[in-house]
Amino acid sequence: MNNIPQLPLAHWIDGFVDWLVSFTGFFNGVTNFIGGINNAFQWVFDLIPIWLFIVLVLALTYYVNRDDQRWTLLGFELFGLLLIWNLDFWRDMTQTLTLVLTSSLIALVIGIPLGILMSKSRIAEIILKPILDFMQTMPAFVYLIPAVALFGIGMVPGIVASVIFAMPPTVRMTNMGIREVPSELIEAADSFGSTEWQKLFKVELPLAKTSLMAGVNQSMMLSLSMVVTASMIGAMGLGTKVYFAVGRNDAGGGFAAGLAVVILAIILDRLTQSLTRDHKRG
Repeated sequence: MNNIPQLPLAHWIDGFVDWLVSFTGFFNGVTNFIGGINNAFQWVFDLIPIWLFIVLVLALTYYVNRDDQRWTLLGFELFGLLLIWNLDFWRDMTQTLTLVLTSSLIALVIGIPLGILMSKSRIAEIILKPILDFMQTMPAFVYLIPAVALFGIGMVPGIVASVIFAMPPTVRMTNMGIREVPSELIEAADSFGSTEWQKLFKVELPLAKTSLMAGVNQSMMLSLSMVVTASMIGAMGLGTKVYFAVGRNDAGGGFAAGLAVVILAIILDRLTQSLTRDHKRG
């Protein structure tokens, strides 16, 4: 029998969450802000006819993808999006895409400045590295409990949990990309009298774009991996279809919805990778 007193860690965490809940006005404001971004994306997707949405995706792919396999990817996208339409998952797909884009956008807005800070400050790097490790390794289900307590049920807590889970790659890759800028170029910028801001926006960030886009790609994929988990707290989309199929032991329905998630994941992955490859050739 262990006679060592047990730390009341769970009690401390509960007390901390209860203390955060007291800031109702702040979290309501955050909920309205994130909900506004989410609703704006969804409004655009609902406004665009399905056939036009497919055409726009194909046109974007044709523009950003310059390699020899472009036509194969275009054919896959056309077939995949038509299949999602045919299976009557289109609205669910756009809701999932809205969750991914909203969480990825917030992750970029927060993650890129943190990555820049890490690259400039050794102290910031020492502090942020273990926090990023914690964010990325903590089971995603754990984030749902405080997210529901602070933001309620629906898309917003799902987006918040996705941001926490998906942001570390953006921070890490931004930090790595800026640190890998050749010192000779930094010295050349200094010799021309560049300020820190000029060096950042005209030298470091442009040269770090490849790493930054890799971080964007990873953050999007991690956000997409959260759609089923987020469906447990009311986030709508393809994840809800998969979650309900599991509850009903509906293998066919779950596979069909899962296939739609795979199609969306491949399209987003190839588009962001194409942007990175295009930069490398440039």
